[in-house]
Amino acid sequence: MLRLGTREFATHQPVIMAIVNRTPDSFYDRGATFAERAALERVARAVDEGADIIDIGGVKAGPGAEVDAAEEIRRTAGFVAEVRRRHPDVVISVDTWRHEVGEAACAAGADLLNDAWGGVDPRLAEVAARHGVGLVCTHAGGARPRTRPHRVRYDDVMADILRVTVGLAERAVALGVPREGVLIDPGHDFGKSTRHSLEATRRLDEMTATGWPVLVSLSNKDFVGETLDRPVKERLLGTLATTAVSAWLGAQVYRVHEVAETREVLAMVAAIAGHREPAVARRGLA
Repeated sequence: MLRLGTREFATHQPVIMAIVNRTPDSFYDRGATFAERAALERVARAVDEGADIIDIGGVKAGPGAEVDAAEEIRRTAGFVAEVRRRHPDVVISVDTWRHEVGEAACAAGADLLNDAWGGVDPRLAEVAARHGVGLVCTHAGGARPRTRPHRVRYDDVMADILRVTVGLAERAVALGVPREGVLIDPGHDFGKSTRHSLEATRRLDEMTATGWPVLVSLSNKDFVGETLDRPVKERLLGTLATTAVSAWLGAQVYRVHEVAETREVLAMVAAIAGHREPAVARRGLA
């Protein structure tokens, strides 16, 4: 059972995490939700479309203008408090690698800290433990935050993913993070080439076999774009195909830009797998 905030999710229940970037330079939406009003509208739409988690980020993942901890807190903490006020039942996640930001986010009402950079700040897990919130433990191949991979090599990429993510998860629980709130993430594109991300997807069942809930962040990423030779605004079909494969192999949480489309893909895969009944089943019965 995955427990985040006031919500509980059964083992085979797919969970959608909607991306809300409080940044002026995000790779996908180019700052469309930097302004608070636009960001709040995005949250409301995502919740209406079926998002279970809202993931709020204050710093672009890739290289760009410097954003210090104080500015990241300014972009996220007050917004977390307002989302909590407007949507008391939604799970609120904050995408950060900094313990200072995690502290402010938890004080404002966050339920989950999404550490996409693989524990580069070990104090972030301590913050999660102190506040009793969840933690995403991600494989980033040892990359420093906001850097791009360059000629990264692994003897076995999935073996490295498992070593790092399970190790981070076990450390988090030892520190006091609730075990039912810890997730592991293969970190598509983070410290990886396109071939590495494809292999991580292909072998995702090795992650789900660990028993830790698996989160995948696939939405419109470069490995999809390079695989299909598509620019960032034309990667939805590739993203949804990768989502379907990940669902079949047992991933549970999906960090996405397109909530409604993802929900339908996950519902279809769940029905094929026998975890969900068809919404309507009249064919051949009349």
